[in-house]
Amino acid sequence: MRHLVDTDWVVDYLTGQKPAGDLFATLLQGGVAISIISLSEIYEGIYGSRDPKLAEAAFRLFLREVPVLGISRAIAKRNGQIRMELRRHRHQIAHRALDLLIAATALEHDLILVTRNLIDYTDVPGLKIHKAEHQTT
Repeated sequence: MRHLVDTDWVVDYLTGQKPAGDLFATLLQGGVAISIISLSEIYEGIYGSRDPKLAEAAFRLFLREVPVLGISRAIAKRNGQIRMELRRHRHQIAHRALDLLIAATALEHDLILVTRNLIDYTDVPGLKIHKAEHQTT
């Protein structure tokens, strides 16, 4: 496994955005995963969608191919380290609690994070980011 895919790209993939489909086709060859945090965020979107049953069925198919990484003690520890490092440098962290757990997951598993949400990740020390970009429709 080489990549941890953030919620934004998974949502784009599930809603049929071609760039996300192309990216997943490439990344699946090297192995991808999502965080349990993204799992929760995606379920929030599913339950707010026009057809939750259909959306959940599509997501279940996606999850057959993509493992979900939970939060271990090591990830919790890494998250605490990241948060304190950012606080020391006077970075805002309050609104980023979930994003920083995703970052800690990527770091602990030595994965490259695939996200368009660069503003919440670029200041995380040591985090590798795949900067694929596209505009959603």
